[in-house]
Formats: sequence, C-alpha cells, structure tokens
Amino acid sequence: MPHTVEWKVSLYLFEEEGTTKARVVLNTGTTELTGHGAARRNPTDMDVPEIGDELAAGRAMQDLGRQLVDVAERDIQGVAAPPTGRSARPETGWPLPDETQGG
Repeated sequence: MPHTVEWKVSLYLFEEEGTTKARVVLNTGTTELTGHGAARRNPTDMDVPEIGDELAAGRAMQDLGRQLVDVAERDIQGVAAPPTGRSARPETGWPLPDETQGG
C-alpha cells in the first residue's frame, strides 16, 4: 500500500563570540522534535563561519536523528511481541523471530 507524507524541517543558526549554535525542528504533523548542536572556534583558528555552521547544524541533526530513532524504538516496543531474550532493545526495525522456535 503506497504511503506518502511530508515532514517539515527548519534549521536555525546563531553565531555569537566564536560559538555557533544550531536548532533543527522537525514537524511531522502530529509530532514536533527539536535537535540542538554547537560549534566553538578555537581563538587561534581562522574565522570561517561556514565551518561553524556545518558543524553546529550537523550536530543538531545528529541529536534530532537520535531522538527520532528513540521514538521509533518506543513505538516498536508498543506494537511488537515481547523481547526474545537476545536483546532488550533492538537497534532498529522489527524484532526478528526466534529461529530456534521455527518462527
């Protein structure tokens, strides 16, 4: 069955005194998550704002990605069968059937 949705992402960058901060907001229409990241320039380094933007934005997106995976794992636990004993918390995806039980 085809499934198409649009999620909106907004990225905000702020720079002040050698520190760049980023905030990324994901709006799925039903949920909103916010990731944060920062980058600090060493005072002896050349001032290249794009590098601070890239680092801070990347870190904010990593934070957001971690939150999104955490939400998905909680959702999986809410609809999946109990853990089989191999791992109390699967990395991603649905738990695999226990092959020793013919599943």
